[in-house]
Amino acid sequence: AALQENLDKKLFGQHLVSKVVVKAVRGFLNNTNTKKPLALSLHGWTGTGKNFVSKIVAESIYKKGLQSKYVHQFVATLHFPHAHSINLYKDQLQSWIRGNVSVCPRSLFIFDEMDKMHAGLIDSIKPFLDYYELLDGVSYRQAIFIFLSNAGAEKITEVALDFWRNGRTREDIQLTDIQNALSVSVFNNKNSGFWHSTLIDRNLIDYFIPFLPLEYKHVKMCVRVEIESRGYAVDEDIVSRIADEMTYFPREERIYSDKGCKTVDAKLDYYYD
Repeated sequence: AALQENLDKKLFGQHLVSKVVVKAVRGFLNNTNTKKPLALSLHGWTGTGKNFVSKIVAESIYKKGLQSKYVHQFVATLHFPHAHSINLYKDQLQSWIRGNVSVCPRSLFIFDEMDKMHAGLIDSIKPFLDYYELLDGVSYRQAIFIFLSNAGAEKITEVALDFWRNGRTREDIQLTDIQNALSVSVFNNKNSGFWHSTLIDRNLIDYFIPFLPLEYKHVKMCVRVEIESRGYAVDEDIVSRIADEMTYFPREERIYSDKGCKTVDAKLDYYYD
């Protein structure tokens, strides 16, 4: 219930995300006989809410949210920076996952910047995502894996623009309109950590979840929520000014925010001490 409420209240312009994440997470947590871990792959441009959603999922399962000792975050450029150390990273990653799931079967692993991860590295965790009852005496079936990536964002924008140009609303977009094209796009993207990955090949990712590019009205929603979270009354003049300062694409139509809601927080610092 908290997951649904938080997504409804704080996530804007992402009807597909709210629907799929709640359904997937709730179904998985309520299933007493899962056959494999839950694997969600979140895709879209920067600032569309991927990190935000993984944070809300963590908070809805663990009292301490992202600070819980059962939640583990990996950032590609921070934890796996060097291509020549890929074999070492594979061993470390397997060891880390094995050790933590042994302590808590309901562990959450978040992999950020999948588009900057070295191809092949993520395949080292394939055994943990597969349909095994036990691996060396450990069951991984209650664990949750969330992958975050910009890969596939062009394909998502393409679909959204087609709907817009045909006079249809973004809410008309269904998961079936995007999901297959998105998984193929990510699989064939050489700049993606999922490039030719066995995780996709073997259908071990349960959902590819598209984050649509945000429109002007969504940026304004982000600004309002951020102002309220700082304890100020909402000033619509400031809301409009910040939304107007953002850059939008495509160049002619100027429909979608380049950075989503990413820089709203920093821009607000200019208006409020």
